[in-house]
Parts: sequence; C-alpha cells; structure tokens
Amino acid sequence: MAQYYEGIGRRKESHARVRIMTGTGDFVVNGKPVKEYFPRTGDYEAILAPLQTAELEGRMDISVLVEGGGISGQTGAVRHGLARALLELDPELRPKMRQGGFLTRDSRMKERKKPGLKRARKAPTYTKR
Repeated sequence: MAQYYEGIGRRKESHARVRIMTGTGDFVVNGKPVKEYFPRTGDYEAILAPLQTAELEGRMDISVLVEGGGISGQTGAVRHGLARALLELDPELRPKMRQGGFLTRDSRMKERKKPGLKRARKAPTYTKR
C-alpha cells in the first residue's frame, strides 16, 4: 500500500479527513469525483488553493471523507484538511500556507438562540399598545 499523509480540517459543523499520496491527480470526495460533489462555482477553486500554493496540482491523489454542516462548511473543512496534509508531506510549506491563510481554523460558528428572542439577536417587534 502506498504511503499517504493525512490532515483533518474543520469549519462550522463540518469536519473532513483528507488523505494525499503521490499519483496522477485523482480527487475523490465521499466516493464521488470532486466536481460532482462540489458543483457550485468557486468551491473547486477554493479547495485547490493550497495545492496551487504548494505547486503540486495534478501530482497528488486525494481522498476525502467529509461529513456534517452544509456546502460552504464542507468546502472550508476540505481546504483546511488539505493544507494540513500538505504540511505533513513537506513542513517547509508552512510559511506559504500560513501566508495564504490555509492553516487558520475559521472559528466563526452559528450563534445560539437566546430566550425571549426570535433568533440569536432578533427581538420580537415592539408594540406600544
């Protein structure tokens, strides 16, 4: 079996386990081709950004298991996990990845609903009488 490098990425409620190994450029997410799993415009480019920064596009086979959250969260989780896996492959990439912002875990989460309010911050309409 081939040697692989693994990175775990998280974003919102999503988490992704990304495995990379040298190969022909196959990119599979949950058993589907990446463009079929993430058909939205811009998602594929966002996910590939760490690979382009490392100048390894098309030279790595990538396998991803992602679950939880929605499309944007999963996209961010895969990108984060891919950057971490590339760092395992080559620790010299850390400054480039850090500069691109790929290693920073985006901590923004959905805010919880508070009692007495309709949503996290929306209050019921005020009526004087």
